[in-house]
Amino acid sequence: MQPQFNSQKTIQKLIDIVGKAHVMTRDSETRLYRQGRRYGAGQVLAVVVPGSLLEQWHVLQTAIDADCIVIMQAANTGLTGGSTPFGDDYDRPVILISTRRLTGIQVINEGKQVICLPGATLDRLEKQLAVFNREPHSVIGSSCIGASVLGGVCNNSGGALVRRGPAYTELALYARVNESGQLQLINHLGIELGQTPEQILSALEHQHYQTDDIQYDTTGCASDQHYAHDVRQVDQDTPARFNADPSRLFEASGSAGKVCVFAVRLDSFEKIASQVFYVGSNSPADLTAIRRFLLQDLARLPIAGEYIHRVAYDIGAKYGKDTFMFIEKFGTANVPAAFAMKDKVDGYLEKFGMQGLSDKVLQLVTKFLPAHLPKRMNAFRDLYQHHLVLRIENQDVAQVQQFLTEYFTAKDSGDYFLCDQDEGRKAFLHRFAVAGAAIRYRDTHRSEVEDIVALDIALRRNDSQWVETLPQDMDDLILHKLYYGHFLCHVFHQDYIVKKGVDPVAMEHQMWHLLDGRGAEYPAEHNVGHLYVAKPALKQHYQHLDPSNCFNVGIGHTSKLKDWQA
Repeated sequence: MQPQFNSQKTIQKLIDIVGKAHVMTRDSETRLYRQGRRYGAGQVLAVVVPGSLLEQWHVLQTAIDADCIVIMQAANTGLTGGSTPFGDDYDRPVILISTRRLTGIQVINEGKQVICLPGATLDRLEKQLAVFNREPHSVIGSSCIGASVLGGVCNNSGGALVRRGPAYTELALYARVNESGQLQLINHLGIELGQTPEQILSALEHQHYQTDDIQYDTTGCASDQHYAHDVRQVDQDTPARFNADPSRLFEASGSAGKVCVFAVRLDSFEKIASQVFYVGSNSPADLTAIRRFLLQDLARLPIAGEYIHRVAYDIGAKYGKDTFMFIEKFGTANVPAAFAMKDKVDGYLEKFGMQGLSDKVLQLVTKFLPAHLPKRMNAFRDLYQHHLVLRIENQDVAQVQQFLTEYFTAKDSGDYFLCDQDEGRKAFLHRFAVAGAAIRYRDTHRSEVEDIVALDIALRRNDSQWVETLPQDMDDLILHKLYYGHFLCHVFHQDYIVKKGVDPVAMEHQMWHLLDGRGAEYPAEHNVGHLYVAKPALKQHYQHLDPSNCFNVGIGHTSKLKDWQA
């Protein structure tokens, strides 16, 4: 670590750039930024929140000149600690740059593409594209909790929409520290913006460019062009998508904070009229047969296909009820502010030894609120273990309905219904409320729960044995197993609520061993963060982007030392 006076000098330089109100150093101020939503925490020298792209560039220059580690953070909605510090064993001071003030979105080419600045959220992008009858890569799930567009690109986010695949672009404006230790700005947006960093960043932020400055045919692609083909290959012995897939690692895409991204250029997608089917079954083979039909026999891919196991349904219904009802009442745009307020309250309560009190109060309040899930869904919960929610384009609804009717006429293991508009909306919202329910359960059962082991896995596309069976000795250490995910992609989220006294890290490593034996890849669609080990292709990508190891060091259990020392 540098001497204290150097740290103070660096902090003063940062204050000179962005103003005192936007440089935070006290623990109470930085808590929201230096703790992961579900996992990971550490200390920082300062949290800096620039108000313009030029300020972000000058803050970055100051941090690199002071030989500091830089962690870039947008919305901090990740689940693996991938945009927060981790531990206290860094060899240099850590400066966290939050981009939450840089929310600019520029719509180009009549809405067919967008340019997003670092703090632009999926929720805001969805609203801006609505006037063009178009959508961003992801429209529910991450967008419900205020996730950033850039976070999705940098962290290999997969999303629920089957046709679109992982968030991906080859068009980005980013800074890196090169092999000579020099900070350089790289403009691969495909837009002529000038020569110097100051010219480029100012022209972009203020949209001082003309239509003729934008290149289309000679630049890279702004979305994944191959996934729709890949996901249909249901007999392939490999997963359809996963974090370390070399074919989907390109500069900012999959960078996990190993560069400083200033903007990305992305495709948008036409809104398509659709309807929702709700399927229940007690036989995993039924869902496998439906998946194969949908991916092989339909002329057009389904829009989405989400799986929920009964246990996840129940815990989501009880412990995700407040999230569900908040979004119903106030919309997704207000969720980040609610999380921030709750974090402040939790930080205050923890000082007095009352950890988890806010969660218990919220849980008590929601207990007395009216039932929020549709009656037909709850009836299927009582009848069936496995639930599948399908969003199908209108022109394919009749074909899918005919298949499901004929299929379940010949079987007594399951059934389906075609949702009305309200049921369909609530079915998908419940699926995504499930994703945070394990955290609420843990925080309201601290005396029984040690922690959550949360896995994000991609199974082989031809794997018919997708329902997990754990060894009895492992199963005995778990209170609840929550299985849910993007079924048509064979991407599953598996949350294990483990009993008090169990070592969650040791259990997770056992889980990895089981997954390796099944030919699975993990993580499937999230940043490796500080939770997973970066596989060789991913580590090589990180080292190529950041040869001196200045950015987000230690990610994927890699070296935290300068120049990647062992």
